[in-house]
Amino acid sequence: MIWKIKRYQFLFEELVKRDFTKKYKRTALGIGWSMLAPLMNLLIMWLVLSRFFGSNVNHYIVYLFSGQIVFSYFVDATNLGMNALVSNASIFTKVNVPKYMFLFSQNVSSLINFGLTLILLFALTLLDGVHVTYKFLLLIYPIACLIVFNIGMGLILSALFVFFRDMQYLWGIITQLISWLSAIFYTIDSYSYVARCMFLLNPLYVYIRYFRKIILDGTIPTIQFHLLAAFYALLALGIGSFIYKKYNTEFLYYV
Repeated sequence: MIWKIKRYQFLFEELVKRDFTKKYKRTALGIGWSMLAPLMNLLIMWLVLSRFFGSNVNHYIVYLFSGQIVFSYFVDATNLGMNALVSNASIFTKVNVPKYMFLFSQNVSSLINFGLTLILLFALTLLDGVHVTYKFLLLIYPIACLIVFNIGMGLILSALFVFFRDMQYLWGIITQLISWLSAIFYTIDSYSYVARCMFLLNPLYVYIRYFRKIILDGTIPTIQFHLLAAFYALLALGIGSFIYKKYNTEFLYYV
């Protein structure tokens, strides 16, 4: 897979440029929306939710934003990834190129936006008086897992979207459900042990929890937690790769 990307490096770079510029075409602020939009969402959520959920949470604004940016990255990457094949059908139906390159280019665009919001998170962390330690470097691990997980989910969704166009509406409902089950704006400390364990069945909660353990708790997650994060990422990638390999030629007949 890597050598194919190198072989089509020029095409891949052009796809990344196209996808990124297309997102902010004819907007006054351009890439500035990558930072302004999450800040506006954070302000609204903080004003509405802090009174109800923030009284028992230290550094609630950081707690809220760390969950929000992870979830937003997931939604952005999967929504763009879902359309990767259909929106580029005019290219791969005429030219024999690896179809996953279109998905990868979409993920690079989402990753750039996520990187900008990470800068905002670190700025808020400092402004809110959270103690910064060397452990922040370990955030590379959940970010890497999240990238792989998003690529895997993008592979799955883009393939399903080719065959079932209703997927875009169904996925909107599913992401809403995931947001409520990811403890973005509330804590699960008052839940029973069994209920807290059930949250670990949600990959997004695992990645969000990893962020909060490092930033807010100042603790390094257990080995089991690391393995669980990697398991979800590799599972999604494995399923997505299998689907692409199995239905590679059938995509041409349905797009």
